[in-house]
Amino acid sequence: MIDEKCYTDFITVFESPEDRTIEKLAKVYEKKDFLVEVILKLFSNREFEQKIKDKRILLKPNWVLHNRKPSDELCLRTHDNFLLAALEAVLKLSPKSVLIADAPVQGAKWDKVVRKDLLENIDSLRNYYNVPLIIKDFRRVTFDPQANNITIEKNPISDYVIFDLGKRSYLEPITSDKPLFRVTDYDPDRLAESHAPGMHKYCVAKEVFEADVVITLPKAKTHQKAGLTNALKILVGINGDKDFLPHHRKGGTAENGDCYPGRNFLLRLSESVIDMANKHRGQRIYKPLRYSSIMLWKLSFPSPRHNLAAAWHGNDTTWRMTLDLNHIAEFGKSDGSLANVRQRELFSLSDGIIGGQGDGPLKPEPLPLGIVCFSNCSSLTDAAIAVLMGFDLEKIALVREALLRDNDKIKELTLNGFTLQLDDLKYLAIKTTPPPGWVDYLA
Repeated sequence: MIDEKCYTDFITVFESPEDRTIEKLAKVYEKKDFLVEVILKLFSNREFEQKIKDKRILLKPNWVLHNRKPSDELCLRTHDNFLLAALEAVLKLSPKSVLIADAPVQGAKWDKVVRKDLLENIDSLRNYYNVPLIIKDFRRVTFDPQANNITIEKNPISDYVIFDLGKRSYLEPITSDKPLFRVTDYDPDRLAESHAPGMHKYCVAKEVFEADVVITLPKAKTHQKAGLTNALKILVGINGDKDFLPHHRKGGTAENGDCYPGRNFLLRLSESVIDMANKHRGQRIYKPLRYSSIMLWKLSFPSPRHNLAAAWHGNDTTWRMTLDLNHIAEFGKSDGSLANVRQRELFSLSDGIIGGQGDGPLKPEPLPLGIVCFSNCSSLTDAAIAVLMGFDLEKIALVREALLRDNDKIKELTLNGFTLQLDDLKYLAIKTTPPPGWVDYLA
């Protein structure tokens, strides 16, 4: 029986405003027993123990990319110690098995995301609690643009379920006969094979449908294409092949695209050249074409909104793709069909102790949010995170449209055990730097 009550529970991990700093909140991650205690409290408040015992659990962290600067340890991914605390809290409740998995960006170095010390700690918990536990990279293909190196068939297609949402897709209203959908550093011809009028296919890891309980562990961050990434956006990581993931549409807004505002000859030419490059990934011509595209883009003297990856508030594609995958995660069946009723509950346990601001999701700076959040309602959670970041949630299409989708649900929001409304969270709002292409829109 699917629980119809939609809830989001927050716990603050700072005692006073003076403790809400990067330095002091960073130390919270070092308090393993405290983190486990906080998570178990959130679980017990909703009698979640009954849902975990003897069940197959999928834990999906935000493992988007390996560290590239020191502060990434705090704000880029689900913090390792938060993941370990969540894992131990789950293991204490006697699950049948646990799978930890995600699909990072194509250039992420897996051994630098899932590092040796993290693996050793996970092994220690596995042995102590004697529960079967597997870690998996959901990606089918990896590609390093700098090295121009493609890995084919990292996982076989048999490890995935292909869903075609057809005209039910959120993308259908913006789909034309011209193949305009794009995703950075991928072959546009492959994307056109998955998305066209009346056809919208996704390649989802089969483990999502084999699990009894799915718990995501998002890192609360700003996002250059969606405005915000947390409980909703993290589910993009259940799709294992980015050739199925439209992120924007080629061209400016004056040309039925959403890559940048208006129209711009040099940017349009740059887009065409990067298309040619992406059709020749792994070949000698790839790098010269990619470099030429970047030079053309720079010659246009772009503003932060004029980005070849559509990293701005006018991106009208990413939020639609994200809600498609949320729909599949809730209603999808293992045979690739969609049921009329929800097939599973999705739970999120958000790492908002230190979030990310600025040029997220890949280049964020630390944001001292100071919260941990547990929920079965991604739209309510992300709306609350938007309020805590001081943003107008009506200006973030992903959150706004998700709330409209869940408009008929009974919603309950609590903070430290007290029931409140979204607007009541404004007293805890913290000044947050939006992504560059959103600064003049959200700030």
